[in-house]
Amino acid sequence: MKSRITTAAIGAVAIAALAGCSSAAPAGQEGPFEPSDVRMTVPFSAGGGSDASGRAIASGLEAATGTTITVENREGGSGAVGYSHLFAQEGNASQLLAAETTLLSLPITTEVDYDYTSFTPIMKLGDDYTLVVVPADSPFQTCTDVVDAAGGEGVVVAVSGAISLDEIVFTLIEQDQGVEFDRVPFESGSEVIAGLLGGTVEVGSLNPGEVLGQLESGDLRALCSLSEERYEYEQIADVPTAIEEGIDVSFAQWRGFIAPGGITEEARQYWIDAAEAYVASDAYTQYIEDNLMQPNAVYGDEFVEYLAQNSADLEAALAP
Repeated sequence: MKSRITTAAIGAVAIAALAGCSSAAPAGQEGPFEPSDVRMTVPFSAGGGSDASGRAIASGLEAATGTTITVENREGGSGAVGYSHLFAQEGNASQLLAAETTLLSLPITTEVDYDYTSFTPIMKLGDDYTLVVVPADSPFQTCTDVVDAAGGEGVVVAVSGAISLDEIVFTLIEQDQGVEFDRVPFESGSEVIAGLLGGTVEVGSLNPGEVLGQLESGDLRALCSLSEERYEYEQIADVPTAIEEGIDVSFAQWRGFIAPGGITEEARQYWIDAAEAYVASDAYTQYIEDNLMQPNAVYGDEFVEYLAQNSADLEAALAP
């Protein structure tokens, strides 16, 4: 009970502080900031983990600020379409984007006009590992079975975007095990699930929150998790890690949100304060638990430091 009261009090203070920013300033000028016609871009199609994250963040920021935030899905190019849209909004602090690991992997592997330093990082709300999953009737019983098959007759795997977390973890498995997978790219986790259920692909890598319903219904099975340790969440606590099966790979997708580059310090702090108020709410806790995520929130400069290190790690793994 004490924790709940403290959380509510923190959120109330942050919301009150945000309410004090009552007059707008032109983009690019210092002064009090008040958002107008706020848009949250999701760089992937509806129904996947990025979409769920973007909508949860937008709802949480709405509650913290009293401002309506419209969510827009701008899928395409494995996320490049959405990020390019935000890149073109330089200085417009009423434009936000639900970001994830693709922010870092796209510039490393694809010719785009931006990297993470082109934007204003606001918050990382948590970390999201993936599960290697197969249809219920798949002959594969372990992740070792999948690796063995990849080294033989071959395995067709699904990736939600050609430079997504799924692409990263399958690449890391290939490097660790000396095998190669055949890939079929999709635009979202929901499309990957459809591909698995429809027999288009044999194996997928999905965030727990994306696939929990299919695991509970028995339509799909989880072979292993790409996490450092087993999940503590009851629903997937029995799923072994890839490391346990001799595959030395673990990698988390972070989720959070960013603003365009060139916004004022007042606008940047406004969104950081709103993010902190969201994290102090029951809605944040509910989102993390519903999606089986790790609640490792960081903001502003600390988020920038995290991105720099994560980008270096990805470059070491993925750079040609």
